[in-house]
Amino acid sequence: MKRDFYSDSINDFINKPIDEIRGILFENNQFNLELSQKDSWNKQIIILKDILKKHNGSIFFEYAIPRMGRRIDVVLIIQNVIFILEFKVGEKEYLSSALDQVWDYALDLKNFHKTSHQHLIAPILIATDAKDFISEIYTTSHNDNVLFPIKTNSKLLSFIINSVLEFSDGEYIDAKNWSDGSYSPTPTIIEAAMALYNNHSVADISRSDAAAINLTQTSDSISEIIEKSKTFNEKSICLITGVPGAGKTLVGLDIANKHLNKEKGTTSVFLSGNGPLVAILREALTRDKVKREKENGVKIKKGEVMSRVKVFIQNVHHFRDECLIDVNSAPFDHIAIFDEAQRAWNLAQTMSFMQQKKNVPNFSFSEPEFLISCLDRHKDWAVIICLVGGGQEINTGEAGISEWLESINRSYSDWSVYISSKLTDSEYAAGEALKLLENRKNVFYNDKLHLSVSMRSFRAEYLSLFVKNILDIDIFEAQRNYNLVKDKYPIVLTRNLSKAKKWLKEKARGSERYGIVVSSQAQRLKPHAIDVKSPIDPIHWFLDSKEDIRSSYFLEDVATEFHVQGLELDWSCVTWDADFRFSEKGWQTFSFVGDKWHNIKKDERKMYLKNAYRVLLTRARQGMVIVVPEGDLEDHTRKTEYYDCTYNYLKEIGFTIL
Repeated sequence: MKRDFYSDSINDFINKPIDEIRGILFENNQFNLELSQKDSWNKQIIILKDILKKHNGSIFFEYAIPRMGRRIDVVLIIQNVIFILEFKVGEKEYLSSALDQVWDYALDLKNFHKTSHQHLIAPILIATDAKDFISEIYTTSHNDNVLFPIKTNSKLLSFIINSVLEFSDGEYIDAKNWSDGSYSPTPTIIEAAMALYNNHSVADISRSDAAAINLTQTSDSISEIIEKSKTFNEKSICLITGVPGAGKTLVGLDIANKHLNKEKGTTSVFLSGNGPLVAILREALTRDKVKREKENGVKIKKGEVMSRVKVFIQNVHHFRDECLIDVNSAPFDHIAIFDEAQRAWNLAQTMSFMQQKKNVPNFSFSEPEFLISCLDRHKDWAVIICLVGGGQEINTGEAGISEWLESINRSYSDWSVYISSKLTDSEYAAGEALKLLENRKNVFYNDKLHLSVSMRSFRAEYLSLFVKNILDIDIFEAQRNYNLVKDKYPIVLTRNLSKAKKWLKEKARGSERYGIVVSSQAQRLKPHAIDVKSPIDPIHWFLDSKEDIRSSYFLEDVATEFHVQGLELDWSCVTWDADFRFSEKGWQTFSFVGDKWHNIKKDERKMYLKNAYRVLLTRARQGMVIVVPEGDLEDHTRKTEYYDCTYNYLKEIGFTIL
């Protein structure tokens, strides 16, 4: 697929009439063009025709970055340099948001475009009408051949290009080979949702290497099951498993987006009990759609867009409540995708909620059984897709995946069951329930329903395994796996929160998002200005810009496991409290009540706290700093021994000390 609107050798570009170049750009643009866009292209062409006369190479206009759903204004390949040009025609100032934009483009190519990995990339912001300014040219501390963004006006652009070429070294770039290079991104779930909602496929926005190819295979397998169920009027339930960050939610969103066709009768809904995730995805899709429509000259109200998005992504509890209103009517959708299905409530939790909050006494269904019953109301066909994470239960009353299996076996013998072949693994806690299905004829195991490689971190695919080693106190395997990830995925350890904040700011480039994450039980971090009881709005924390004090960038508000589960940061600071302490006997778990720490004795609550730290330690895509604070001899709630053993254990793994 051609990724640009217009590409040519620089020589042919210079000799080609402006109207012909502009016509090609117009023809390849699928949206109604604003006059400002036409003028911008015209200005760019005139500027570049003038300054490129002495250069050989290639030029690409409107080069696509599918992961971001955006296009680079111009890419130049000259000698051994990839120039990323972002024009702000008529602009007199160098806006920080525009600098981040051109930096993001450069980092995307460096990280995800195979034939860009080894070459020097020069991001240049051109504010055409700005005052003359000679920008210093230098690489960043990451030493990955990406220059710090260069600021210039149109008059000095030629000088800047020549200066970069003098600065550069290395082999000349073959433009055709470069343009043919594979693009294998790993988007955040927010980026993925926006791209899918704008009609990109999973193949467009996901890696294509052998280790991650089953994303597409899993999605295709589910589509086949849906088509079979519809054709033969069957009811089916599919259980997809995957390691943390493997793309389960991405697959779910892809399936939901593929099957939104009302005319074909295959409408679907993506359901999650993760309130922050639902709110953030809805807001992100709405903001993005409004922005895109505005860029294309279409005025649309935010509320109008949000109402459409709400049909696509719903809170599972709202879906459940709608089904309670009329217990005889089937829901509108034939396909329901349940994200983090293992977190659905057990019978006791559901009964308690229905009695106290809904005034429904003697409710006799667990949440999984009731949700299945809702789809079972369809007279023809229905498909339920359960996205299942292992070791992800973090809240009281979460039933785990076994309740779905037991409900199916107990009450829905006519339903076909499609099961990931990895559901037998101990971390999914489904062993006993699976035995109940052994005598059913309509049970099918499928290897393609498991996502085995974490894609959250494109720098360290096996981060989730490494974190499992840490939490399982398997020091030998932790040390071995750390040696495998440390070169690409920096992890540092410190006792000083200020140093950690400085490290985050130095590591992050462009709009790469960073923030502080802590356990919801971390109540004795107040001396470090961290108060887990202070409410945050996850929408602002995850979506707002560096200028907004409510955003994660400000490093003032912190997010807990409940805010970040299912979401990602580029760089994270995990601040460790005395609720989860290392000891010679293993991990010790505590909750802070009144004025002191109390031992957690229930195995279920111990597991929740361990899983909370699993969530926190697997949020970062590019690297993290772990802070284990110093204790305080004068504070009985923060004794040094509460923290020192944990710090020494992590230090033994081999982390760099900050």
